Amino acid sequence: MSINIGGVENFSLVDYPGQIAAVIFMQGCPWRCPFCYNSSLQEVNRESGFLWPKFIEFLQSRRGKLDAVVFSGGDPLVQDGLEGAVKEVRALGYKIGLHTGGYRPEHLKKVLPLLDWVGLDIKAPWNKYTQAVGCPVKVENVQKSLNLLLESGIDFECRTTCDPRLLENEDVRKIGNFLHEAGVKKYFLQKYRPVPGDLTQDWECEKFFDDAALIKELKEKFPIFEIRK
Repeated sequence: MSINIGGVENFSLVDYPGQIAAVIFMQGCPWRCPFCYNSSLQEVNRESGFLWPKFIEFLQSRRGKLDAVVFSGGDPLVQDGLEGAVKEVRALGYKIGLHTGGYRPEHLKKVLPLLDWVGLDIKAPWNKYTQAVGCPVKVENVQKSLNLLLESGIDFECRTTCDPRLLENEDVRKIGNFLHEAGVKKYFLQKYRPVPGDLTQDWECEKFFDDAALIKELKEKFPIFEIRK
């Protein structure tokens, strides 16, 4: 098994809902989202000096104290070694979470039986995806990944980072409508935190959450809906 890890968070209460988790940040992402805070993880072959066996030793020592391990990134689906890494961690008794943009559905289908929970990022309405991810994209792959999750019965959530440079309130409404019609039950809006060098003001970031009609609509559409700030 060969995987390239950019870093690890040994303790998290926010990356897997309701679970105490460690988070593995895997190198590699095909997209260049302008709101990305993990741009150092975009290059798949960037060396970090991370030693996988040492992390396994850490997980062995934390059994009974940690509930889960989340594979994040970047996008974990970039690396073919993901399945082997998940199996090794799962054998230690941990629940497995995955953060992904869903760009590679054939790989998601392969690892899905090993997962307990998935966080799927929905970046924008389909007609704005190329702008939102900063490069050409096959939106049908994201749609296929969403369908895989819906058909699997696995616990998952969809979430959108509300970058006011890219999205309008109506765009969020369009996303909500599509996800509701698809059968999604859990949807979360995440506040955009300006990346270094961006002068976007806080009031601009808040405009989505100040729209009472929009928030009311989303709350009515999804059994579980929250705003993450």
